[in-house]
Amino acid sequence: MTVLMVPSRDEEPWPSLGGQVCDFIEKNLVFGPGDLRGEPARLDDEKRALVWRMYEVHPKGHEQEGRRRFKRFALSLAKGLAKTELAAWIAAVELHPDAEIRFDGWARNGTPMGRPVTDPYIAMVSYDEEQTELLAYGALKAILEESPIAADFDIGLERILRRRGGGQAEALSSSPNARDGARTTFQHFDETHRFILYKLKQTHRVMLANIAKRRLADGWSLETTTAPEPGVGSVAETTMEYARAVSEGRREARDFFYYHRQASEDIDISTEEGARKALIQASGPAIAWRDVESIIGLWHDPNYPREDFDRFFCNRPVQSAAKAFDVKIWEGLVRDESPVQDGDLITLGFDGALFHDATGLVGTHVETGYQWVLKVWERPYEATNWEVPAEEVDDVVRAAFKRWNVWRMYADPAYWETWLAKWAGELGAERVVEWRTNRRRQMTEALGAYQTAILTGMISHDGDEAMRRHMGNAFRKELAELDEQGKHLYLIQKERSDSPNKIDLAMCGVLSWEAYTDCMASGATAPSGPGVYV
Repeated sequence: MTVLMVPSRDEEPWPSLGGQVCDFIEKNLVFGPGDLRGEPARLDDEKRALVWRMYEVHPKGHEQEGRRRFKRFALSLAKGLAKTELAAWIAAVELHPDAEIRFDGWARNGTPMGRPVTDPYIAMVSYDEEQTELLAYGALKAILEESPIAADFDIGLERILRRRGGGQAEALSSSPNARDGARTTFQHFDETHRFILYKLKQTHRVMLANIAKRRLADGWSLETTTAPEPGVGSVAETTMEYARAVSEGRREARDFFYYHRQASEDIDISTEEGARKALIQASGPAIAWRDVESIIGLWHDPNYPREDFDRFFCNRPVQSAAKAFDVKIWEGLVRDESPVQDGDLITLGFDGALFHDATGLVGTHVETGYQWVLKVWERPYEATNWEVPAEEVDDVVRAAFKRWNVWRMYADPAYWETWLAKWAGELGAERVVEWRTNRRRQMTEALGAYQTAILTGMISHDGDEAMRRHMGNAFRKELAELDEQGKHLYLIQKERSDSPNKIDLAMCGVLSWEAYTDCMASGATAPSGPGVYV
């Protein structure tokens, strides 16, 4: 078993109201939707320990004596370990008018005493507006409706009100503007590995800032997730990266708690024995009630990807089998300093749309195989009448041809036919070449060559964040047509046609590398100055 925890597990626990919170949960609440629905709530040892950490306070004599130790609390646990139910229990306690959840002095034995929050506002956010009522808020609603304390609340489909003293819990949409300014006392972000879209990440950022607005309420945030998929840029992924940086001493965190448990990296799940061992490790105390045989049945199912089994049930951050590129390998190919000098021989890849997505230009240094992003133009998420600034694109292309010895620029002509004709006429028809990415056989071969270059380390690159994101957004689409070896031809595409996530820079990288391989095959390897065709 592997655990990433911030702060370290080695330190002594701090004073906490967690004991009172655990008692409240088990006395007043029930299990939510599922096999145990309506039965009295019970916390296993791991969840009891986590609740203790959630409610730690600064000790006597500290400049922040009695205030919450952690303002941001993040949990990463395997699928099916009742993370959402735990969050709903916490929300119920935070909302109740009698729960002892904020510091109210010290008892004679030196332990902290608690009080309820005055007029609490509790925000519960899911990754999809249609899922809000089905995830943590839905669990909270069901739990309170069937608990002994149901009469203390006015329970609705989208909000739950205190009957005494004011306060509410609310299921939220993911619009950041709607949440800016909220006076939040507790908030929960559910399944943050799915917080990939710009609006979700912006909502998360805006809402974290809201926590500081009510000092007496001593508000805080809870994030629950399964292991993130590397390279997609989700909130869960950036939170894990932050925790790793803190754990390794590269960053500091004063009020941040993070807990991630997964199966050990050295367990091979290609065998049933290994899969079972990994599942047991990732489950922790919950293994006592998990349906192990049904989960192992998924491992046997040929239609269920092993990568999904590994990420969801073993909680290891692995990439989906449907992704076109291994972003972790890509991230390992970053070169700190660019080897490209003015006048060097390079190739270019150009791809994009005029209105909806993005347009980019990527270069490849012929001598070293180093790639870098010259420029990318991306449609802002909320823009409606946006258009790529074509004149600016023209300036960047011309500047590249002037500064370096461009052997060829391979460009997908879609939406840019007029400009390509103009560039070919003025910069050289042999140097500006239309390369249509909808040609299935040629595209499959180009993608294969690019994949091989990445896997073998032939490529290095500048670590551009936008290109890493575009690479992570690219999905492999297998076609019915077969090549000479009987393998399916394939293309790359977005997860779905209406997705706001972009892949244009990934295509630029493929085209630039295809031009590079053609350059190498031609023997044109000696630069002879900017603007000179070799």
